[in-house]
Amino acid sequence: MATADRPAAEVPEQSLTFGILGPMEVRGEGGDRESYTPRAAKLRVVLAALLVRANEVVSVESLIDELWRDDPPRTATTTLQVYISQLRKLLHSAAPSHGREALLTRQPGYLLRLAPGRLDLTAFEELHERGRQALEQGDFAAAADLQRRAVALWRGPLLSDTPHGPLLEAAAVRLGEAGVAALEQRIRADLHLGRHRELIAELQSVAAEHPLREEFHGHLMLALFRAGRQAEALQAFARLRRTLVDELAIEPGPPLQRLHQRILAGDRELFAASPAPVRAAAPRPVTALPAALPDFTGRIAQLAHVEGLLREAPAGTCVALAGKPGVGKTALAVEAAHRVADAFPDGSLFLDLEPLAGRPLSAPEALARLLRRAGVRVAEDDGPEELQDAFGRLLAGRRMLLVLDNATSEAQLRPLLPATDGSTALVTGRRLPAGLGGVRAVVLDALEPEESRRLFEATAGAGQAADAGAVAEIAELCGHLPLAVRVAAGRLGARPHWSAASLAARLRDEGARLGELRVGDLDVRAALLAAYADATADEQRAFRLLALAPTGPFGLPTAAALLGRSEGQTGHLVEGLVDGRLLEAAGEGRYAFHELLRMLALERLAAEEQAADVRAATLRMCEAYAAAAESADARLTRGPGAGEDPRAWFARELPALVKAVRTAYDAGLWAPTTRLAGAVSGYLESHAAWAEWETTHTLALDAARQAGDRAGQARMARSLGDLAWQHRRLPVARDFYGRAREAAEAAGDRQEYARALVGLAELDVDRGELSSAAALLEPALAAVAAPAHARARFDVLRALGLLALESAGPAEAGRHFGQCLEVAVELEDRRLEGYARRSLRMTDSLRASSRPEPPHHLEVRPGIWRLRTPEPLALPV
Repeated sequence: MATADRPAAEVPEQSLTFGILGPMEVRGEGGDRESYTPRAAKLRVVLAALLVRANEVVSVESLIDELWRDDPPRTATTTLQVYISQLRKLLHSAAPSHGREALLTRQPGYLLRLAPGRLDLTAFEELHERGRQALEQGDFAAAADLQRRAVALWRGPLLSDTPHGPLLEAAAVRLGEAGVAALEQRIRADLHLGRHRELIAELQSVAAEHPLREEFHGHLMLALFRAGRQAEALQAFARLRRTLVDELAIEPGPPLQRLHQRILAGDRELFAASPAPVRAAAPRPVTALPAALPDFTGRIAQLAHVEGLLREAPAGTCVALAGKPGVGKTALAVEAAHRVADAFPDGSLFLDLEPLAGRPLSAPEALARLLRRAGVRVAEDDGPEELQDAFGRLLAGRRMLLVLDNATSEAQLRPLLPATDGSTALVTGRRLPAGLGGVRAVVLDALEPEESRRLFEATAGAGQAADAGAVAEIAELCGHLPLAVRVAAGRLGARPHWSAASLAARLRDEGARLGELRVGDLDVRAALLAAYADATADEQRAFRLLALAPTGPFGLPTAAALLGRSEGQTGHLVEGLVDGRLLEAAGEGRYAFHELLRMLALERLAAEEQAADVRAATLRMCEAYAAAAESADARLTRGPGAGEDPRAWFARELPALVKAVRTAYDAGLWAPTTRLAGAVSGYLESHAAWAEWETTHTLALDAARQAGDRAGQARMARSLGDLAWQHRRLPVARDFYGRAREAAEAAGDRQEYARALVGLAELDVDRGELSSAAALLEPALAAVAAPAHARARFDVLRALGLLALESAGPAEAGRHFGQCLEVAVELEDRRLEGYARRSLRMTDSLRASSRPEPPHHLEVRPGIWRLRTPEPLALPV
């Protein structure tokens, strides 16, 4: 079976070979006859970065960072594209049959596809791993041979002829350590085989080359002692001790001190023959877990819950951690696995089920890797049944923990789950494995603000995190997503010349935020893109279009309008996005984006959707919001009836409605902008939502002007006049009412013409100019005689009633307010009806009084009271 990271069938047969364990070497179809190694250093850097991460996507940002670190030129992206083109030409020259196809463009960067055996690094890693397993099983001859072959592949330091940026520097450190480990394990195996005399010269050289590595000095001491050179063995210890004391002020470690004491005592057991090779049917207890994060913080309750589930899990069950990308599922799983190690005495195994994004392991591949990590020999031709049998034998009668990271499907997981008593699995993935029985699920969400702060401080250092306000803002801009917080802290920690405040300033730019959240191999955008790539094509398009919804929770009707689908079809799609952790459930039938996922959706929208489709989706959404607001406004007027209280609906949806007005305006959708603003006018006025009123209607007034909609201009200008009148900005109100009158006359809109005259008349009443007010109200009443103009007629009659209070007396005012009541009943408007009845009670009270003076406090409009003074006090906005 294929055991490479990619199924062998997906990588074309290749004759290209690459060497990076030393100076770079590129050989083509001619074998060793000709070198195709790039001469230009920058080309070698790009190729080297692709080679150390062969068969993985290396992002454009990582390559730019590798080439220019923190000082890329303005043309960095274009220059990188030129280098990639040159590399493709070079690879084509080296292998005309397939060289160009080996280097692929894959979002968010590039991928170099290599078949097994075509890179010395992968050959080294395979030999080294097999040698380590052989050593653990006591097969010292095989271990020595395998590690000897692994070490022989090194021709010098990694990529010694190529400049190193962050990626290559990290790889050089990691692989240099692996090379030394291979050498140490080969020497240890040779010592077990009794080759101490042959090793002395080599060990003296290696100990001199690595003066602080105690294991090599220990091997040299043992080899000298076994060769009968006890004094030289003691001298070797003395030299090491002087070096450690002089350079580090420390003593040799306990293992070496014990060996020194045994050599001093002439312990004959040091000459004992090595044990015979052991090839047990089942491996000894083994723990193959990644190290726990040293800065792991927070998640106290979730960690305790997971630990309890693992300790109590009965046979046939597993614990599943689910959550959006970057939420810290793997970190929590590893931390929990270390904490419950005592409950699994036969060991713990960790396996990444999707080591390459978008390329999950098949169940047989995963089984083979698990078995090898447990020390079980697996033949290349073992089929699924043989692997399953071996896996069953491995777990039989044992208590082991399997940490299965990045699970992608039930079919992948099912063969990997322990079915016998004692062992269990801890599974992580974006989706819960709902199709499996016995799953105990834990869903992770973003961190709490205090947890984010502690994680940031632990990663960046307390000094860099001293600005508490800036750190809190950074965590908020990261959406409290652990990966994003860790990356942001890592960037700050790696750049001591930055401050937390300057990093926060960089992150405020939404268009650049995802690009900023990348450091070394940690890339927030790449993690989010992996979840996006796993979605179906329909889900991906839904993800993109839903980003057009106003920020914050949105309902299924809004989603259906954006997608142009029925609510049933839309519900299926959005629930798929929730399952894939690309969208969050925000209550029954309501959904929301995590902020960073919304930014990714907007990026993909700009890159993958046609402008006409985006505009059409925006139009559908705005029209749906307008229709819903008009319906709620009608119910607000006539009474809620069945269904949701319209006041509750408006209170919940108002932020989205205001943002929808802005969205429509920004998209140049002039008519929907005006319609939306008009639909919310009643609620904004009745609930004194002054800021939202001014924002929406100012945009709508300009939209009506852009569209040449004179009637719309009249409505919006008159409404803004009402707002200015409420704030007692009387000159502003007069200007708006005048503009409304002019626009209404031009449009032939008799209702708005009359309402604009009412506004001007009320301003005159405020100033005591009663005759001027009467002159305005007479044509206003004549303009709205038709039944269709009832709403405007109510306003004219209301103004006539107020004018009569100041001039003709309460009896005449009561006549007008009585007519107001008739109109309000005809309109079925409870709010207007209540105003008319209160006004009639007031006039009746005045008529019954011996001194019928209008009240000091007067309800001039429904719900709006004024002190009755000739010159009203100017109130602040």
